[in-house]
Amino acid sequence: MREIALREALREAMSEEMRRDENIFLMGEEVAEYNGAYKVSQGMLAEFGEKRIIDTPIAELGFASIAVGAAQNGLRPIVEFMTWNFAVLALDQILNTASKMLAMSGGQIHCPIVFRGPNGSAGQLGAQHSTAFESLYANIPGIKVVSISNPYDAKGLLKSAIRDNDPVIFMESEVMYGDKGEVPSDEYLIPIGKAHIAKEGTDVTIVSFNKMMKIALATADELTKENISAEVIDLRTIRPLDWHTILESVKKTNRLVIIEEQWPFGSVSSEITYRIQKEGFDYLDAPIRRITAADAPMHYAPNLVAAYLPDVSRSVKLVKEVMYLQK
Repeated sequence: MREIALREALREAMSEEMRRDENIFLMGEEVAEYNGAYKVSQGMLAEFGEKRIIDTPIAELGFASIAVGAAQNGLRPIVEFMTWNFAVLALDQILNTASKMLAMSGGQIHCPIVFRGPNGSAGQLGAQHSTAFESLYANIPGIKVVSISNPYDAKGLLKSAIRDNDPVIFMESEVMYGDKGEVPSDEYLIPIGKAHIAKEGTDVTIVSFNKMMKIALATADELTKENISAEVIDLRTIRPLDWHTILESVKKTNRLVIIEEQWPFGSVSSEITYRIQKEGFDYLDAPIRRITAADAPMHYAPNLVAAYLPDVSRSVKLVKEVMYLQK
């Protein structure tokens, strides 16, 4: 099977859907003439023209408002944010209009729109460019939240998101756009709301998503060297949350560790912990543990960046603790 970069998988998903449906268009900062800040939309202006690949001013609230209005009137916009850190400005439209329109209209007006772009930290970018937002958006009824970790999922889930009749928040990562992986040439869709078992195991369940999946899989590899078999689950979708897949894994392993880039308070791991202790308390042989970003803004210094984010050594230590192999 061919291997392509994550940015190419996203581009293929958008281009294939735009060829299929003339009501789909892409808008955002630098998506057209510059071929995208991360070259995700490279070549799309030449194929689809300036009416469907639209450069916007640096005004996230403004162009999000235009897209929401377009979605309510029969079009299917894809909105690219240069980073979700900038998209805080568009939260009013996402929270107060896009997510609520179906309910406020008594089920009469859908809002088929995808808001997508890189999320979370990307090295030494400082406090204002390094926040992970999955838990914030997953707290909003009326929208779906997807957070991808590889090219295969990126293409299959973005196609599903574009075809969805309601708003979808689509989280990528700046540091993964060049990552390569196997992606079929034939069309395929991945259903929103279904987690993926990335590695099977028997001793402990590790749950993660987005670029923290790299930490989760590397942790599992390190544990294998010590004859510890970790099952690794990629959530793929944060809302709706596929806690059933996690529960079935915990029934087998009896232990759960969650790795995420969120701040700890009110995070994705908080919700997972609640659901699994509620539905699977009798299957747990140890308390659920998690490793998150530090409960502080990200700093610029490399040593503080390293201290802020989860890493393999701390994750391995946490797994050993839930297995009572280390204090």
